[in-house]
Amino acid sequence: MFFFLLPGLLTYNWILILSAVLPALFLLVKVYKADKLEKESPALIRSLALQGIFATFFALLAERILGALLDSFASIGQPLYNILLYFVVVGFSEESAKYVLLKRRTWNDREFNCQFDGVVYAVTVSLGFALWENISYVMLYGFGTALVRAVTAVPGHACFGVFMGVFYGQAKRFDYLGKAGASKACRVACLVVPALIHGAYDYIASIESENATWLFLAFVVVLFVVSYSMVVTASRNDRRIDRHYSTFEIIK
Repeated sequence: MFFFLLPGLLTYNWILILSAVLPALFLLVKVYKADKLEKESPALIRSLALQGIFATFFALLAERILGALLDSFASIGQPLYNILLYFVVVGFSEESAKYVLLKRRTWNDREFNCQFDGVVYAVTVSLGFALWENISYVMLYGFGTALVRAVTAVPGHACFGVFMGVFYGQAKRFDYLGKAGASKACRVACLVVPALIHGAYDYIASIESENATWLFLAFVVVLFVVSYSMVVTASRNDRRIDRHYSTFEIIK
C-alpha cells in the first residue's frame, strides 16, 4: 500500500496531506505529555508510529482473507453478516495487527519500565495506523473526509489504543511481579476489549437510520470521555515496574 501511495504523496496537495496527518500528531503529543514519570525516547516513538503504519498492511491482508471466508457462508446485509464483518473481520484484524507489532517491538525493550508506558506505546501504534489510513482516505475522497475523520476515526483509534495500553501496562507490571496468570489475562484483554469496542464503533456507524446517527454520536462522546478519564487516571497513578522496584511494590 505504501509504495502504491508514495508517488501520489509526492505530487498531492499538501494541505490535504496535513489535514490527514495533524489530528494524529496532535493526539500523540497530548498522550506523550501525559507521561509524567519518565518520557520515552523520540527514537522509540518514531519506531512505534512506523509499526502502526506496517500494521495497516497486515490488517488489510487479514481482512481480505477473513472477508472472503465470511462471503462464502453468510449473505451480505444480513444481521449476522454485519456483526461478523465489523467485530471479527474489521475489529479483530486491525486490533490484532496493532497488538502483535506493539508487543514484538516493546515487550522486552528496556524503556518499558513504567506502567503508563503501555498507554503511550499502544496509542502511538494506533495513531500510526490511523495516520496512514487517514492519508489513504483523504487522497481518495478529499478534504471533507479529513474533517469528518479528524473528529471521529482518528480519535477513535486513539481511544482503542488507550484501552489496549492500559491493559498492556498492567500486563507488563504483573509479569515483573511474577504473576503470570494475571499478566496473561491482561494481554488477552489488550486484544479483546479494543476489538469489541472497535467493532461496536463500526457497527453502529453502519446502521442507516436517523436514530442510529444519534446513537453513534452518543457512543463516540462516551468513548472519548471514558478514554480521556482513563488517560488522566493512568498518568496520575503511574509507577515504575522494573525489577529494581518490584520488591518495593510488593511490600507496599
